[in-house]
Amino acid sequence: MSRLPERNVWEGGATLVVGLALLLFARDVEVPVVDPTKVGVVMLCLGGAQTVWGLFRSARR
Repeated sequence: MSRLPERNVWEGGATLVVGLALLLFARDVEVPVVDPTKVGVVMLCLGGAQTVWGLFRSARR
């Protein structure tokens, strides 16, 4: 557990923003293997969880 909680918050926030951008702006893009909007939803969930985990760890510290 050597990672700083602030790093989790920044990484989670960046993942959240990228996931939101995919969800909003990649509706018309067709990729043969995956759907970009579904990837955006998954990235939103992961980014939110990572941000909450970082905030929890920094509050506990």
